[in-house]
Amino acid sequence: MNSDFSRDLEVVGAISVVPSILEVVCQSTGMGFAAVARVTEDRWIACGVRDEIAFGLEPGGELQVETTICNEIRDHRDPVAIDDVDNDPTYHNHKTPQIYGLKSYISVPILLSDGSFFGTLCAISPKPAKVSEPKTLGMFTLFAEMIAYHIEAGRAVEQTKKALLDEQETSALREQFIAVLGHDLRNPLASIASGMRLIGKEPLSENGKSIVGLIEGSVARMAGLIDNVMDFARGRLGGGLTLTRSRKNIAETLDQVISELEASHPDRIIHKSEWTDLEVDGDHDRLGQVFSNLIGNALMHGDPNEPVRIALVRDGENLVFRTVNMGDTIPPEAMEQLFQPFSRGEVRSSLQGLGLGLYISAQIAAAHDGTLSAVSANGKTTFTFELPPE
Repeated sequence: MNSDFSRDLEVVGAISVVPSILEVVCQSTGMGFAAVARVTEDRWIACGVRDEIAFGLEPGGELQVETTICNEIRDHRDPVAIDDVDNDPTYHNHKTPQIYGLKSYISVPILLSDGSFFGTLCAISPKPAKVSEPKTLGMFTLFAEMIAYHIEAGRAVEQTKKALLDEQETSALREQFIAVLGHDLRNPLASIASGMRLIGKEPLSENGKSIVGLIEGSVARMAGLIDNVMDFARGRLGGGLTLTRSRKNIAETLDQVISELEASHPDRIIHKSEWTDLEVDGDHDRLGQVFSNLIGNALMHGDPNEPVRIALVRDGENLVFRTVNMGDTIPPEAMEQLFQPFSRGEVRSSLQGLGLGLYISAQIAAAHDGTLSAVSANGKTTFTFELPPE
């Protein structure tokens, strides 16, 4: 059986009210066979059955669709009710009663909410029966609508289960991707870094030392890019950024970042205008990453002849970290995309990088229930990171 029909058979079979509906249909009409049928252009399949006359069909059983009146109902979508075939002007010579030896018949279309035709709720009997009365047709119509509702609900549950399984499989692939990404990118870089440290211990000319320094700087930059790519992969492909919290003095975290940046930018001035000591419960490696990204961004984009000014202050309940640099104003269209991945602001076309630093910083801020914002006007750009201390 086609997998689609198998799923429909399972969905109808899982509807607990179907056996009760078929029992009520048979008892109220006196007919001995009732079914919920899936009817398509080329298939008639019984999905639910009550058989008191040994008609011979069970759930999953099929009739040749062209031998059924349900096939005609699929085209015109109107109920058909026959009290007595012998006295019915339309169906007394119809092939279906002759093939199956029936005298009375009723069938109502099961229509889904999008207007599509699922099949029919039908009943037959080898004896005449009063099935064309309005109350009987009304009952069948109500039952058909109820069955349609449950079919759609069952399909929705099935789709949800499938989506969950797909998500679980995708999640496993995400984790594999992130692990491979970290391994395959970090290992060659670590080898290069180790090799350069060994070369640095050898006797070198001043030019050789300069080249080693440039390569080591490039390795450090590449390591930072890999960290950003890994964080992006975890944030977008994995389950989000994970935090390893500890309670530490936030000023110590920031001082370490400043020392590293001053060492890598000896010709630049980082001016601490305001300062506060405060213990913060958070992931201090991640917070240091935010500080490093924001100060590094100011150093990269700011006027090299002007200092980068930073402040760490208490503002009410929140801790506020701020960087200010002079330089080109960020255009409004770039400001709109500033914290989106792969966005570099396009302030200076010569700048290099993936444009992930500010995006990741915003994600880290959000993971700490904080916010990251920026203002740029009249050659002055300010980034503000607000963080709840607890």
